[in-house]
Order: sequence, then structure tokens, then C-alpha cells
Amino acid sequence: MLTIHPQYITDANGEKSLVILPAKEFDTLMEELEELEDIRLYDEAKKEDTGDRISFSDYVKNRKAKNG
Repeated sequence: MLTIHPQYITDANGEKSLVILPAKEFDTLMEELEELEDIRLYDEAKKEDTGDRISFSDYVKNRKAKNG
């Protein structure tokens, strides 16, 4: 589990308006978010997968033909 040590800056009304994190914790947090986004994208792609496959060489041929 990720442990963070936030510091808060409050506005004139005493409401929290900004958060300060140590740079290392911020970087770790961003890496975790990127990993979660990758998982979400993988799950989304998996739902749309029809099972059809083509070889890479066929893909390249098709792409060259389209961009020819």
C-alpha cells in the first residue's frame, strides 16, 4: 500500500485548497495511476477483442497498400 504524507495549504476561510507532497511520493503516485490506466485500457481492449488475428507481415503489407 502506498503511504503518502500530504501537507495542506488553506485559503482565507480555512478550507484546504492545495496539497503538497514530497517529490518521491508524487512520482510514485503518478506511476501507480499510470499502471491503473494501463490496466483499464487493457480491460477495455479485451472486451472489444474478436479473436481475429493477422500476421505482422500482412499488417505491414496492408498498411503500405493503404498509404501507397
